[in-house]
Amino acid sequence: MSEQPPYLRIADELRQRIAEHVWEPGDRLPSRAQIGQECGVGENVVRRAQELLISQGVLEGRAGSGTYVAEPRERVRVVRSSAREQPSGPPFRQDMKALRLQSDWESRTDAKVPAPAEIATRLGIAEGEPCVRTTYEFLADGKPVQLSTSWEPYAVTGGTLVVLPEGGPHAGAGVVNRMAEIGVTISHAVEQPEPRHATAEEASLLGIQKAALVTHIRRTYYSDDGRPVETADIVVPAAHCEIVYEIPINR
Repeated sequence: MSEQPPYLRIADELRQRIAEHVWEPGDRLPSRAQIGQECGVGENVVRRAQELLISQGVLEGRAGSGTYVAEPRERVRVVRSSAREQPSGPPFRQDMKALRLQSDWESRTDAKVPAPAEIATRLGIAEGEPCVRTTYEFLADGKPVQLSTSWEPYAVTGGTLVVLPEGGPHAGAGVVNRMAEIGVTISHAVEQPEPRHATAEEASLLGIQKAALVTHIRRTYYSDDGRPVETADIVVPAAHCEIVYEIPINR
């Protein structure tokens, strides 16, 4: 039988110390150098062990501060379905309400941002054409659980009351409901999920270790005439969120 890799052995050791209450939730772990010296391994081995436990939700990394024992945290269930857009509010709020969690989000919108090449391709427009870009940080009980960057062609919403997704009389209504206000009917959405490692910026915003596992979803909404009217990059931390897809069946 092959010997267990050193980082898995250290991960088990750290997990055991937490189970035995050597470290309590919220406690800051000793430095990697100190743990490595105690366990007879190098700092890189400790780093890999900590990253594994962060991806499993046992530990959490805080940018510029260190690694901590994660507070008990219910895994958030995120349901993906275009059929769940309701006049009463966006699906995220419904998901959090079902879990009895307080939902909120922070956003920033920049108008007339030139479309990068990839975004232009996804929206079927020329590179550099102006778009409305909105970045979101979604919160559950005050803790970040999802990031999103949305792009809408300025040619679609410019000069209307819905040009700012989080401003005006239809602020926060969601893409489907906002587009309906200007006579654009959304027929369907296409989503492409893939696992990858978090970037340094994403890790900092989500409170996870750099390179922790996330699910990156590329979503595009299409109008009933086949035109892309919004595309977004959604990032969800694997350790804290369970993604479920609902498939509506037409009869």
